[in-house]
Amino acid sequence: MTIEIANAIKADLGAIAKIHRTARQAAMPWLPEIHSAEEDQWFFKNIVFASETLLVARKATVILGFASFKDGWLNQLYVAPAHQRKGVGAALLAAVKSASPALQLWTFQQNHAARRFYAARGFVECERTDGQGNEEKTPDIRMDCRVGF
Repeated sequence: MTIEIANAIKADLGAIAKIHRTARQAAMPWLPEIHSAEEDQWFFKNIVFASETLLVARKATVILGFASFKDGWLNQLYVAPAHQRKGVGAALLAAVKSASPALQLWTFQQNHAARRFYAARGFVECERTDGQGNEEKTPDIRMDCRVGF
């Protein structure tokens, strides 16, 4: 599959919000749903698109997944459920790593698939919390990767 990684444009935001919601529901059904679909749309338009680097993975005109990052933090990386385990996430992460000499991220402790994905690509666990610092109040893990080390 030929995947193009590009900067997101405003017209992509609806698809991005939908992928965010469906990928979270599929991968983490145990995670509390604390925002509506409309709030997701607002968040991606007014916060993520406005203040972070937002990349999309496309095949032709179809958005397969996205990643956002800022100041050495990978804040979002989601792939549409139908396109997972096909190299889309790896391609997005490689693009982010090429733009940032060091990356950190948070993932939920219970999200074993994400933890394995990041560990296989050089991230190491640095900190665990009880989740009281995140919106979902769900235990999480900070992971770190020094690109090139």
